[in-house]
Amino acid sequence: MDDSSQDHTSEDRLGREKITPSEHPQKVLVLGATGYIGGRLVPRLLQAGHEVRAAARSVTKLENAPWRDQVEIHHVDLEDHEGLDEAMRGVDVVYLLVHAMGGGGDFEEREAESARRIAATAEREGVSRIVYLGGLHPEGVKLSPHMRSRAEVARILLESPVNTVAFQAGIIIGSGSASFEMIRHLALKLRLMPAPDWVKNNVEPIAIRDVLHYLLAATEYSGQINRILDIGSGEVKSYSKVMEEFSSMAGLKPRKVLPLPLPAATLSGIWVGMVTPLPMTLTIPLVRSLQNDAVTNNRDVDDYFPPPAAGLLNYSEAVSLALRREEEGSIDTTWDADIGPLEHSAGALPSDPDWAGLRRYEDVRTIEADNVSSDAVWKVIEGIGGSNGWHSWPLAWKVRGLWDKLVGGAGLNRGRRLPDSLRVGDPVDWWRVERMEPGHRLLLRAEMKVSGYAWLEFSIDELEGGTVQLKQRALFYAKSIRGTLYWMSMAPFHRSIFPTMLENIIETARLNEHRETSAEAEGAR
Repeated sequence: MDDSSQDHTSEDRLGREKITPSEHPQKVLVLGATGYIGGRLVPRLLQAGHEVRAAARSVTKLENAPWRDQVEIHHVDLEDHEGLDEAMRGVDVVYLLVHAMGGGGDFEEREAESARRIAATAEREGVSRIVYLGGLHPEGVKLSPHMRSRAEVARILLESPVNTVAFQAGIIIGSGSASFEMIRHLALKLRLMPAPDWVKNNVEPIAIRDVLHYLLAATEYSGQINRILDIGSGEVKSYSKVMEEFSSMAGLKPRKVLPLPLPAATLSGIWVGMVTPLPMTLTIPLVRSLQNDAVTNNRDVDDYFPPPAAGLLNYSEAVSLALRREEEGSIDTTWDADIGPLEHSAGALPSDPDWAGLRRYEDVRTIEADNVSSDAVWKVIEGIGGSNGWHSWPLAWKVRGLWDKLVGGAGLNRGRRLPDSLRVGDPVDWWRVERMEPGHRLLLRAEMKVSGYAWLEFSIDELEGGTVQLKQRALFYAKSIRGTLYWMSMAPFHRSIFPTMLENIIETARLNEHRETSAEAEGAR
């Protein structure tokens, strides 16, 4: 008997998963399509031939999705109960991939109320199945508020008249996943990692590819099913082992995790937020959820959904795949894909006249330069932020980023998706790419904690005689007197930081272009 079909090399297992066209295409609604999981699930549903409705609170975040024209977009706000009935009308399967990680005092009741409304609407509209993704947790123990909320949402959905598949997963390994990014940045920043006792807890990692496999399979399944199903790789490790092994696979010097009896999960979450790019609004609930083991209680999922043909990826394979995707520049979504609403979307925009909307402040600087190409300048602009820095007063940027992190903002160490290229929607430290015209214009929208709305714009023009003009515009709309005071307090720093930034960008572009020219000349000899 030929067993070759069962012999999967590592290269085969880490290749791109083939999506088999569905024999029974469904009409599917994805609630949370802008999130980390939802943004990766939608294209797989489309590849399988399903008709997809993508729903989100901020639909503008879907404008640049590569699959935008293949789906039906719906604005749905689960807290305000907007748009849900219309989005769910005529749908066969509903994916609920929304979690209130940011929290707020009554977030548990808000999530429970949303679950009840989703279940009631699904019953009324004749939906055949709801698919939910929660978190692994042991039975009969005290859970963190966020894990308790996820368990309650699953209970509400399962007790509704609509059949529900409630998957439970542990830490998800994939570039951009909050769990993975926390592991990565702790390993990158610290050779000796003092960590709370929870690092001794057992976890069962699962590759994002395998999570998506199960989510997709839930739409394909033709039988009746209404239950919780645990999903995991089958490989159980302590959290400290997970971090130490990542360091080895990432080519770092050996890291040592030192468990310490830190007194509270909240303090631990604050510490993680300070040393990683993740905001504290995410790290605090994330760390709280790690106070218990996160391993599968059974493998009942195999009775309904077989694993991928090449088998489930183990931890080292999942990390290798994540690092490879990053090198290829093919990170679909990240943990912060749906962090923060677009508050200004119905308010002031940079293109508005001075008298429109809120009080407007502006700082415009230009510099003209010879002996440098606009292409070279654009490369520096597109690479700004992250490990490349901001080309001016590094200490001042670090202090401002630290302050933003302390007050609950994104902070400076959020970094970039890739070191040398951008796309609309990418994070750049405490900014996000709002618009981009390659080679000419980059518009960044601030996501820092401040009483107003801020943008930073770079534009490049070629003047007569080959002169390159670089223009920088900082724009701020104050929401209150606090916003006005903020701008006034920053103005003296702007007068020094911004001109220096422009000069250093031009000088960096010249140096880069000179190196490239020298390298080409050397190679031609």
